[in-house]
Amino acid sequence: MTTMRAGWILTRRELAHWRREPWGPIFGLMFSIMLLLVFGFLFGGAINVPGGGDYIAFLLPGMMALSMMFGVETTATKMAADAGKGITDRFRSMPIGSASVALGRVGADMTNSAAELAVLIVGGLAIGWRITSDPGSAALAVLLLLLLRFSMLWIGIFVGLSVRGGGATAAVQVLVWPIGFLSTAIVSAETMPAWLGAVAAWNPLSATATAARELFGNPTGMTGGVLAEHAVWLALGWPLVIAAIFIPLSARAYRRLRD
Repeated sequence: MTTMRAGWILTRRELAHWRREPWGPIFGLMFSIMLLLVFGFLFGGAINVPGGGDYIAFLLPGMMALSMMFGVETTATKMAADAGKGITDRFRSMPIGSASVALGRVGADMTNSAAELAVLIVGGLAIGWRITSDPGSAALAVLLLLLLRFSMLWIGIFVGLSVRGGGATAAVQVLVWPIGFLSTAIVSAETMPAWLGAVAAWNPLSATATAARELFGNPTGMTGGVLAEHAVWLALGWPLVIAAIFIPLSARAYRRLRD
């Protein structure tokens, strides 16, 4: 059996679990929508966007990028659970490629992320957000968002294989929440103290959020700087760098499971 075919079978296995137990993905979607409503309507009236523009239009692409990053927690938890229960070891004993298990996880989580992104887009349109660019640019924005999720997947796989049990979830939460909010996902870096804004501007999440705003035709909240001028290229480069680092680390962690 080829690695790709085995990966597809394992993807279907994960999707079958979600059909039988849909509450995990459903609550994940509800959490993203809740954050959108809280920041958009509860806090949004007090937040100004540098350069002008509606805050909802600024917020939506940022929330999409944030949801792509938050998905790393699900990936790490699922990988740690399978490793802890011995399921991953059983897969290792089968005549399938060593990459098949990771590909199954990637396929299932990318499918879930695409659905989450679609829900956020529909929800955003329902509350007044609009795409004002051409269809090609909007499609590129969606691809960059999914590329960020793809890179985050490998961080989750690495953590899930390296940290067993509930420790994987705790480790990811410590990582994701500070990085997620220390970005331009919710507010512009230009509203922060200069040193903090510089840190936020170089956050990979900020690059994807700013690029998505630009490509959707929404206000970017950036009036100058490297991020304002090269957001699309940074949104392409950061995930590729992250994937290039964590794919080999994940492969090494998988090989060392029995050590």
